[in-house]
Amino acid sequence: MIRIALTGSIGMGKSTVARMFESAGIPVFDADAVVRQLQGPGGELVEAIEMHFPGTAGPDGIDRDALSKQVLSNPEDLARLEAIVHPGVHRVRAKFLLDNQDRPALLFEIPLLYETGGGEAFDQVIVVSAPAEVQRERVLARPGMTDEKLHTLLARQMPDQEKRERADFVVDTSGDLSTTENQVRHILTCLGLGSGG
Repeated sequence: MIRIALTGSIGMGKSTVARMFESAGIPVFDADAVVRQLQGPGGELVEAIEMHFPGTAGPDGIDRDALSKQVLSNPEDLARLEAIVHPGVHRVRAKFLLDNQDRPALLFEIPLLYETGGGEAFDQVIVVSAPAEVQRERVLARPGMTDEKLHTLLARQMPDQEKRERADFVVDTSGDLSTTENQVRHILTCLGLGSGG
């Protein structure tokens, strides 16, 4: 089995590229989606997060905006949050691996792969990238996003150029969808996965 990591900075188009791999028959583990589920209504991490960060939980689970306001500017709080979240994600990932152990390849969408030192656990790393002005335009179009918040998020992330240099493959998403799809097909071919898994 080939274990593929898909990473890239905020607003680069990781989810779009992940869906293309999924359409080609590659099971996808989306770390962010798992975190949202674990922090959502009835999620198993809601109680622990509320205990450490009072006022962040409500009927819809964790208020991610309220939580990010509390932790983004404080490295100690962020480390405490990660110590709660990472084991939960790890458990779900272990089950995903077990459920798909007979597949030729699996894709793991992990935004902070390099930042958390996780690159070594994978056979191939794909970095999704776009020029800085395209990234900025996409991110600032998101609800509730501000220049300040974007700056804080980017400060936590390894520079795009460095990610590109470390990657086995780079997918540039600054063109149209068909150009991105061609790049994904090329990667699948290079990995001997053809176009159908």
